[in-house]
Amino acid sequence: MVNIKRLHASNPNFDRSLQQLLAFENAMDASVDATVAQILTEIKTRGDAALVEYTNRFDQVNASSVKELELTQANLHQSLNILPVRQRQALEQAAGRIKSYHEKQVSESWQYRESDHTLLGQKITPLDRVGLYVPGGKASYPSSVLMNAIPAKVAGVGELIMVVPTPHGEKNDLVLAAAAISQVDRVFTIGGAQAVGALAYGTETIPQVDKIVGPGNAYVAAAKRRVFGIVGIDMVAGPSEILVICDGKTNPDWIAMDLFSQAEHDELAQSILLSPDAGFLDAVAQSINQLIETMSRKDVIRTSLENRGALIQVHDLNEACALANKISPEHLELSVDNAEFWVSKIRHAGAIFMGRHTCEALGDYCAGPNHVLPTSRTARFSSPLGVYDFQKRSSLIQVSEQGAATLGSIASILAHGEGLPAHAKSAEYRFKT
Repeated sequence: MVNIKRLHASNPNFDRSLQQLLAFENAMDASVDATVAQILTEIKTRGDAALVEYTNRFDQVNASSVKELELTQANLHQSLNILPVRQRQALEQAAGRIKSYHEKQVSESWQYRESDHTLLGQKITPLDRVGLYVPGGKASYPSSVLMNAIPAKVAGVGELIMVVPTPHGEKNDLVLAAAAISQVDRVFTIGGAQAVGALAYGTETIPQVDKIVGPGNAYVAAAKRRVFGIVGIDMVAGPSEILVICDGKTNPDWIAMDLFSQAEHDELAQSILLSPDAGFLDAVAQSINQLIETMSRKDVIRTSLENRGALIQVHDLNEACALANKISPEHLELSVDNAEFWVSKIRHAGAIFMGRHTCEALGDYCAGPNHVLPTSRTARFSSPLGVYDFQKRSSLIQVSEQGAATLGSIASILAHGEGLPAHAKSAEYRFKT
């Protein structure tokens, strides 16, 4: 039996109940932050030596140098070649779809000339070097390799360096095969805050990167927070989320399993269903109780659904969409008739899955759009990971002699108004006053 919350949007206390449901304490553990601060200091000051010490201690390996912890391209392709045919084909098919989608995101430089021949524009430049963190051990996600590495390569990143811990020396062939398919340039079998530090500061063996992307545990997240500003980061993500809006016409087993698909990530994941049909909510609750015993991760799913899940009755689909915008979920399923109409009412969501056959799991692996998405209401102001995260923009300004007079006069007036006479003189020197 799963005791998932049942809420009704018309209840006078609903707003308070929803707020309590959505609340997530993301405060950093002080002991974690202190440990991470010490590790980063050691990596910054002692480089390779500290990196080897921490890797040997935490991953229980016996390396004598960082070079021993680097895998060759031959190692990566060996993992690719030993995969069962169906696994290799699935990875390659997913990679192809992800690449095709992200190729449409590439920005191009542009410029134009004004009538006085002044040139203005924007130059698009890929990042020189990016670090990709990939969880290791039991938490091995080849899909995350594809989703992070392929957009970087499509953007034209010069060098992509992947770090992945290998506890007890255990390597995951699917992860390494995904690195081969994604054309990752270098791979080091290191992890934790020490890997983030190595990428952020550089060591004798590992070059400093410009940006670090990829998921990790609490120590990795804390390290990414600390090095932000020295390097860029993608985001510090919270627990996974799914919000399903259903009109009551979808098979309730399908919806129950969609809720499970997020709940199985971890106990803090959130799965919410909105529907105007009370009978359908009852049917989904029944499906949850019937299906959960078939799940290998049933304990995690049960804890997630009972602590952070909910089945919510709304007045109609318009109210459901308004609530979805308030919640701003990472994943939003519109399991309704005429989903294209209802998507026009959605303003805030990381990814929108339209129609009854579009389960969120397809987006995780192979649909094409990126599965690295904003969580914890950050979809109100941020976007999925994409090619644009691996490109930067520089403004282009080339002022003609005629333009110097026109613009210089404007700049002079504004600079004097701000009390900055050197700014004004700098502009005035370039035209006759």
